[in-house]
Amino acid sequence: MSAAESSPVTPANPLFVPSPLPFGLPPFDDITPEHCREALLAGMSEQRAEVAAIVGSEEPPGFDNTVVALERSGRLLARAWSVFGNLTSSVSSPRVREIEREIAPLAAAHSDALRLDPVLFGRIADVHARRHDLGLDEESVRLVERYHLDFRLSGAQLDDAGRARLTELNQELSALTTTFGQNVQLAMEAAAVHVDDVAELDGLSAEELAAARTAAADRGLDGWLLPLLLPTRQPVLAKLRNRDLRRRVHEASVHRASAGEHDNGPVAVRIATLRAERARLLGFDTHADLVLADQTARTTEAVDAMLASMVPASVANARAEAAVLAEAAARDGIELAPWDWSFYSEQVRAERYAVDTAALRPWFELDRVLVDGVFHAAELLYGFRFTPRPDLVGYHPEVRVWEVTDADGTALGLYLGDYFAREGKRGGAWMNSFVTQSRLLGTSPVVVNNLNVSRPPDGRPALLTLDEVDTLFHEFGHALHGLSSSVTYPRFAGTSVPRDFVEFPSQVNEMWAMWPEVLAHYARHVDTGELLPASVVEAVDAARLWGEGFATLEYLAATLLDQAWHRVAPDAAIGDPVEFERAALEAAGVASELVPPRYRTTYFNHVFAGGYSAGYYSYIWSEVLDADTVEWFKENGGLRRANGDAFRQKLLAVGGSVDPLSAFRAVRGRDADPAPLLRRRGLAPA
Repeated sequence: MSAAESSPVTPANPLFVPSPLPFGLPPFDDITPEHCREALLAGMSEQRAEVAAIVGSEEPPGFDNTVVALERSGRLLARAWSVFGNLTSSVSSPRVREIEREIAPLAAAHSDALRLDPVLFGRIADVHARRHDLGLDEESVRLVERYHLDFRLSGAQLDDAGRARLTELNQELSALTTTFGQNVQLAMEAAAVHVDDVAELDGLSAEELAAARTAAADRGLDGWLLPLLLPTRQPVLAKLRNRDLRRRVHEASVHRASAGEHDNGPVAVRIATLRAERARLLGFDTHADLVLADQTARTTEAVDAMLASMVPASVANARAEAAVLAEAAARDGIELAPWDWSFYSEQVRAERYAVDTAALRPWFELDRVLVDGVFHAAELLYGFRFTPRPDLVGYHPEVRVWEVTDADGTALGLYLGDYFAREGKRGGAWMNSFVTQSRLLGTSPVVVNNLNVSRPPDGRPALLTLDEVDTLFHEFGHALHGLSSSVTYPRFAGTSVPRDFVEFPSQVNEMWAMWPEVLAHYARHVDTGELLPASVVEAVDAARLWGEGFATLEYLAATLLDQAWHRVAPDAAIGDPVEFERAALEAAGVASELVPPRYRTTYFNHVFAGGYSAGYYSYIWSEVLDADTVEWFKENGGLRRANGDAFRQKLLAVGGSVDPLSAFRAVRGRDADPAPLLRRRGLAPA
């Protein structure tokens, strides 16, 4: 993006017209934040005019003049949001955050103006009532049904007073969720741990020390800097021998955004309370009930049953692991504390399974993993090919662009990669779309993956941890979902599926990271070119269940915390959010001093700012489908093109245009069996 951020003067706005670049890639070099602001405001105005024309039509309501017209509306707004939304996540700045705070309530009001228009809903309801008599194809019928449900869940059936109150709630919530997300980003940057004495960093490799030195220099600091990643557990804790520094890093992590100017505690309380009031207004007992009405799980009872089935074994497994780690720590005269867990867990892994996962990084050089691993697997499975496009630029100098073609040479779209952590970029990893595929609009997909890998010093290769390798394959699974899309309506493109289904294809793609044929193609030592020894691969596989107790319990704790926050009543006296969190974890049977939730309340960006409210369960809900699908791939010969074509055509390509579980059954031939997941996580005998 251009650095010219402060001037309100916007010469010819490049967002006002479709991009002339290949596949509609935004012309990032020409776009400023002011262009985004101007286009967002103009886009909302333009869409209101388009909808006014639909509402004011003298023609009887029909599929084309109502539902399809809605699908076609808001193109300028969509272009602007696709750029600005990524800007706020990947290259934020004080001016970008200022615009975000300004636009958020306006965008909420704009959405309400459309979804709460009784005349517009009346036209949709009319078409919905006659949908089976209009000669529509299945995707068009589903589009009508989706619009009808969207409007109902948005409050279209409320009376005037109800619509007015809902609008107030949505505007305040939009401002609060924006504040929460910005607080997380700023607090995480502020909580990075500064180290003056290199001796304290004993245990880190030369590459990691160089990265920490670079991180400090980037902020104008002497010494070394350990930036935080979004989850509670920081990877560096597995290697640091200095126990006091481990404690400092852990405490910086768990206390993020919990005090001072970026305190998210009161913000979380207010968000939960307002969401509860909105749910009641819309006729639901809780916000969780409202969310589940549009997910594959359907009910909170179904979610509760799944989570409850996993808690006892997860707690038992974590306690068993803790006992082993306590013995290891006692040999050093240490009473095991949360900041010691990762360090001694790696020791035990090395002792029991003769594998030190932290020492594997030289075999996982980023570019080799990406090109010879991730891209290679996609070519073998789906026929996709990735050609670098250095002539096309991204929104930051570190972003790279590839053109994607099908096996027959047909151009599919563009893939962008933004892999390094930096200031102004939120933590975690994700996929976004700049352009979604649609036959109606004649568009092809342009998608981006974001990771937060530590940037190496100039001239040095970026080395990944085994977890980061899995994350790269996972996020690329989302990208494949977008790139494989073959639908008519943009409403259904790519990852536009229920939240508790969207993680399924990405989790399936993780299986190829350790698939022998793929692993042997990319896991080569960065200096010698030596293949990762077979004995190491066997040891990694043997050690697979070690640490699953911790991993499952920390995830369940976060999931149950999410559910607790979103089951409160509108008039609940929540009080201290820290106490609420403690009581919620105790009540759910997952409270553990040694195993804190994967995300604590004040930095639980997924649910308070990221669209996963009452939906964090979706990762493990999707994993049931994922684990069973992995079994299907294995039963049918694994990495075979025929398997990839079936998975692509029957599931990835259809996006949200069919019922998600029907798409799963089309691949698997039956409903999902939870047994493979239970075995994978050590919750049932193998």
